[in-house]
Amino acid sequence: MDRFTIFLILCMVLLHSSNGFDATVSDSFNVVKYGAVGDGKTDDSGAFLKTWTAMCGIAPTYTPTLIIPSKKTFLLKPMKFGGPCNLHHNINIKVSGNIVAPYTISGYEGHDDIWLLFTSIDRLNIYGTGQIDGRGSIWWPNSEQRRPTALCFHKCNSLHLTGLKLLNSPRNHISLLGCNGVTISHLNIIAPKDSPNTDGIVIADSTQVLIHRSHIGTGDDCVAIIGGTSFINITNLRCGPGHGISVGSLGGGGAHDTVKEVHVNDCSFHRTMNGARIKTWPGGSGYAKKISFKKIALTEVGNPIVINQYYPKNEVPYPQDINKGSDVEVSDVTFIGFQGSTTSKNAISLRCSNSVACTNIVLNHINITSAIPGNKTSSICNNAHVISKDCNPPVHCPSQKF
Repeated sequence: MDRFTIFLILCMVLLHSSNGFDATVSDSFNVVKYGAVGDGKTDDSGAFLKTWTAMCGIAPTYTPTLIIPSKKTFLLKPMKFGGPCNLHHNINIKVSGNIVAPYTISGYEGHDDIWLLFTSIDRLNIYGTGQIDGRGSIWWPNSEQRRPTALCFHKCNSLHLTGLKLLNSPRNHISLLGCNGVTISHLNIIAPKDSPNTDGIVIADSTQVLIHRSHIGTGDDCVAIIGGTSFINITNLRCGPGHGISVGSLGGGGAHDTVKEVHVNDCSFHRTMNGARIKTWPGGSGYAKKISFKKIALTEVGNPIVINQYYPKNEVPYPQDINKGSDVEVSDVTFIGFQGSTTSKNAISLRCSNSVACTNIVLNHINITSAIPGNKTSSICNNAHVISKDCNPPVHCPSQKF
């Protein structure tokens, strides 16, 4: 190589290093470098926002990573990570340390029902072995208070969440609103079984969502799938404690809600209130269709298989509800391969609306026994068109209105 060529290369290196973007470290944005303290007491919200703003605004050809370092605990007040960003590639957030919510309710001032909001960010990838603690116990005693969701993802397409541990949200731990293309894996979501409304993951107005290889144990639904949602796949999920995996509730307040193509496979429920559940309100409209629950393991589950079109009531018919059944049509629902035990007499409960029957409800290879020695299980069915095979307990449901 001649001297002139070497000179040109040196000039190019110097020019690149002087443009304000160090090629060796500039793709990583460490919150400590932007002023975060990480002692668990200092409010680090401003430093996190500075880091996010810097990363979101860099040249679009890079793939940056926001670093939340290990061995530190960062206190964050309610804040918004907003997009769209300039970037054409993935936007990475590596969570190695801990993130905690304020110690007091007053520290949540201006929370607007959300602690950490991510909005309008495509190709967001949040991963790591860190922990996010919502410190929800300060909220739970007062059921009338408006409590915030811990993490809300709004209009975040091609979203990936991997490896995190989420604790003790004041309300939902994760909410997906208007997201398309989401993969959630290897999460551990934990809250006490008596913590109110602490759903693990709530999905609304979203499509193409995959949840797999995770554990959720909270005080409410492990996963709740509500209106405007389609093409949801849940596999290898351990649920417990909690209220199971629920489609709904749908049609509350007379709303028109739709859910379709929900498929739950190879999941387990351990001492949950419910297992596989579909719940709709009287007076609502819309549909829940093309839903399957397959290869489900049950351990002392309260209500393993539930369709309840008189939610939130558990019995039907009530005199005041006889002409107010749900018009949310439930159809093409399959329950296959349920094995295990229940603490209730009625292992299968299909309480469908008097106004619109549930249609094409299939139960195959079901064996649900009582967790109480000597007891037998049974089923309840109201106005559902059922096809069953190898089903214990057996289901008998005339195809007519009651």
